[in-house]
Amino acid sequence: MSKKKVPPQQLTERRLADAWAELQSHADQGNPLEPDAYRLAFADPEFLLRRESRGIRFQLEMLKPDLDQTEQGIDNTIVVFGSARFPAPEDAQRALAAAQKSGDPIELKVAERQMRNAHYYDQARLFARIVATFSMHRRPEERLFIATGGGPGIMEAANRGAHEVGSMSVGLNIALPHEQSANPYVTPTLSFKFHYFALRKMHFMMRAKALVAFPGGFGTLDELFEVITLVQTGKAKPVPIILFGTEYWKRLLNTDVLLEEGVISPEDMDLITYVDDPQLAWDTISSFYGL
Repeated sequence: MSKKKVPPQQLTERRLADAWAELQSHADQGNPLEPDAYRLAFADPEFLLRRESRGIRFQLEMLKPDLDQTEQGIDNTIVVFGSARFPAPEDAQRALAAAQKSGDPIELKVAERQMRNAHYYDQARLFARIVATFSMHRRPEERLFIATGGGPGIMEAANRGAHEVGSMSVGLNIALPHEQSANPYVTPTLSFKFHYFALRKMHFMMRAKALVAFPGGFGTLDELFEVITLVQTGKAKPVPIILFGTEYWKRLLNTDVLLEEGVISPEDMDLITYVDDPQLAWDTISSFYGL
């Protein structure tokens, strides 16, 4: 009697108990997950979500986006921050027309403000197109990819600009109490979701070769000052930090006061550059790296 032929084993085959398939089957059958001491630790959601497992979750949020970006050749990024509340001009125009028709003074005031700020959306979109177009003609290791927070507004505009010229772009989204999903222009395999702001901000800096901050609110300020502080203290290599929208930023940040009161040094003023034109923003980055 002949023996059943066993196919040769692959040297690089990864062998791991299929714990995920077991959990998926459990879910498909509509069975609620109950605490199970016998379940494999890495396939036990109750265990992974315990307070004591927070350190493991930190490591996972650090590792997953890093591995995925590395495997897809994302080594260098241009990070674009800015308000999630600035609409595309076409959306702002529709909202303004609706407000004018309604006659509601508050709705009209909001719509007029959105219309006024919508040009930043177009400028972020154009800037991303410039970066992506440049990178398409470079060797893989020299390419620069747009990275954003993955949400709407300025983030969407930058991802959209890259998408329109056929470039991949990164979205580092965050789980918030109110519903938020990635904008449709982020490359699906580079669309990441974070629970921890700290890990998300670390990922922004890990590959960043420049930061371009468009007008925004608390979130934009948080991310901006994180980068400024890291560069100022030498915790991160110097990178261009560009504030797009001179009038907005100089109204918001009176850095002269910081200098006059001696809480920053004169050379710290050189950490940031103000621009009002997408091409000038790119020229600042290009000049910094001699591209």
